[in-house]
Amino acid sequence: MKGLNHTKEDVQPFEAEEVDVMIEEETPFHLIVWNDEVNTFEWVIETLVEVCKHSYEQAEQCAYIIHFRGKYAVKHGSYEDLKPQCDAITERGIGATVEALIS
Repeated sequence: MKGLNHTKEDVQPFEAEEVDVMIEEETPFHLIVWNDEVNTFEWVIETLVEVCKHSYEQAEQCAYIIHFRGKYAVKHGSYEDLKPQCDAITERGIGATVEALIS
C-alpha cells in the first residue's frame, strides 16, 4: 500500500481470540409407537415407511421391537418435526406419542 513505511518485521500476525459461544440446543424428542393387539405388522410397517420415510427393512425391525418391547422410539428430532408425524400415525389407528428425552 502506498504511504505506509512498515517493514516486514514490524507486522505482527493476527491472532484470533478463542471465545466460548453458548448455543441453545432444542430438547431432543422421541416419536414413540406403542404396541397393541389390533394393528397388523404389515400396517405398522407400511405406516412407518409412508409417514416416517423408513426403509422397509428399518420399519420391519421397528415393528418387531414394538411388538416385543411394547413400544419403541422410531424417530428422534425436534417437537415441530415429530408432532405432524405422530398425528399422521395416530390418524391411522396406531398409538403414538412425542416425548422429551430426559437426560
